[in-house]
Parts: sequence; structure tokens; C-alpha cells
Amino acid sequence: MVDTLHPETGLSVVDILTHLGVAVDFPMGQTCCGQPAFNAGYRREARQVAIQFIKAFKDAEVIVAPSGSCIAMVRHEYPRLFADDPEWRDEAERLAGISWEFTEFIVDGLGIADLGVRLAEPKTVAFHDACHGLRLLGLKQAGRTLIGNMDNATVVEWENSETCCGFGGLFSVKMADVSGAMLGNKIDAIETSEADTILTGDVSCLTHMNNGLAKQGKPMRVKHIADMLAEGIREK
Repeated sequence: MVDTLHPETGLSVVDILTHLGVAVDFPMGQTCCGQPAFNAGYRREARQVAIQFIKAFKDAEVIVAPSGSCIAMVRHEYPRLFADDPEWRDEAERLAGISWEFTEFIVDGLGIADLGVRLAEPKTVAFHDACHGLRLLGLKQAGRTLIGNMDNATVVEWENSETCCGFGGLFSVKMADVSGAMLGNKIDAIETSEADTILTGDVSCLTHMNNGLAKQGKPMRVKHIADMLAEGIREK
């Protein structure tokens, strides 16, 4: 979804990692991690896609993604998916051990809490904690730390930070009415928040919420954490 729908976010991640002195490679053979098929119960098809992922990243020292859901899939499900496959099991486990969500990699992996950057104008931001990142990876503080340490950025908490936006991958297709109702509640919460900008770490949630805002004619848009951090780098 990053590569196809939000390539600017992928470029923001490259800018941030390059700013921190990390050499970045983008294996052109990579495709989906296989999560949609896996969540739908199509384990054989998910394995086929996952094998392509494993092949594409066979030389990787570290894998970083601006998507908690993808990293949750690789870290938690790849070892299970290949548990009985001696050909791919070891490499699946290796990749699971070197995969990071990008804010987690910066704060916990590199030990960097402050990028030393600033926004052009003061902004107040609140976070939408994407379900996979929050509940499977325990992501909560890293993004807040990085944004909170930017000059001209003020992080505020709101009671809807952990409320699901309703996307849930295939859930939004199989249970469209329920998903839409959840999205409506989230949009109402966004409108009444004190923040100038809502940030999230998963483009699936971002896409869902922004599509809902656009369809309702709302001017506000949700932004990826990486894009705001990159904005600060460019203003430095």
C-alpha cells in the first residue's frame, strides 16, 4: 500500500534514515508480505507470497517498514507459517528477528529519540494508534517521542487514540457496514479533537480515514508520522 498508494511516505522514510546515516536499499523483487491471504485463511497462497518476500530480503541486515501491520505479519506469523517447512523455516525466523516498524527502529533500535529537526510553523498533533502496531507490536511511545522532540510540534492525547478506524484489512470488505460505522465514529472524533493534525504509523488506517474524510467533504487529513518527520528534516 505504501509503494502503490503513498510512495511519498516511503520516500520520507528513506530521507529520515539517510539523515541518520543509515544506508537504504529497496529490493525491487519485493511484493506483499502475504497478510491479506493469511488473514483470509489462505495459508498456501500466503506462503507463496511470503516466499517471494523471503527471497527479496535474503541479503537484508535489517528490514524497516512504515507499516506496523506488515511488520506484525513478518515478526509473528512467518515463524508459524513456515514452522513445518525445513526449507524456509530458518530464513523466515531470521527475517522475523530483524524486522522493525520504522519509529521503533529509530528509538529502540538506533537509540535515537530526537532527530534535531523542526516544523516551519507550530502544530498540535494527536496520534491514532493503529491496531496491529499497538496490539501486536506494543507500539505506543516511539512515534510520540520523535514528534514530541521536534521544535514547533506539540503532542496532545485524546481519548480516541486507541479506537479502531474500522479498516482491519479484509474486515472492511467482509463487514463493510460495520467498518463504515466504525469509520464514521472515528471521523467524528477527529473533527472534535484539539489537534491540528492526526498522525498514524500505518498507511492502511491512513487511507481508510482519509477516504472517509474526503467522501464527507471534510478538509482535515490524517498524516503518516514519517511524513511529518521528513517535513522537519527539510525545514532544518
